[in-house]
Amino acid sequence: MATAEDGTAANSGGSKTAVASESGAGRYGGRPPVKYCSSVELALRALLLAVTVSALVVLATAKQTVMVPVVLRPQLVFAPVAAKFTHSPALIYLLAALCATCLYSLVTAVSSLRFFSGGSSKTIFLLLLLDALYAGVMASATGAAAAVAWLGLKGNSHTRWNKICNTYGDFCRHIGSSAALSLVSSVLLLLLAFLNAYTLYRRSR
Repeated sequence: MATAEDGTAANSGGSKTAVASESGAGRYGGRPPVKYCSSVELALRALLLAVTVSALVVLATAKQTVMVPVVLRPQLVFAPVAAKFTHSPALIYLLAALCATCLYSLVTAVSSLRFFSGGSSKTIFLLLLLDALYAGVMASATGAAAAVAWLGLKGNSHTRWNKICNTYGDFCRHIGSSAALSLVSSVLLLLLAFLNAYTLYRRSR
């Protein structure tokens, strides 16, 4: 009888181990993939918030005033001329996109803390759509700002648009840095969209 009971207990323990292995607990080191994805998502959204805030601050402080020659007949005088990000509609568009993305990253980061153990499939699908939408907005705003930055750096001889970065060096560095950080935020939003798509794929299996 003792031998039979031991064999039954061993079979029961073996079946539990097999079930645990099939469920993927051993494969992921005792932590389910949904919680792992949630932790990665929280880290990416926190990084997205930091990047967008940095880009917003750098862009908002893009202002420089220099003395440039101004022709006043019959003489040439030097007058202070300011360069601001508000002088370009493309840079204003980038500022608005950064403000919206910054607020979105803050809200979704708090939501990720609330649903750290895994939200519903509808919530994840909604985040997937919003991440893709904001990625598109940030990509378009970054492209517009990069075009303005490149024009300021190189100019355009065909249309006789002179470059200004040789005069407004600090201003151009602010614009270039903000555009680079905005590009990073676009990539982070794409990664978040792919991560949510992967989470939905794992749940559908």
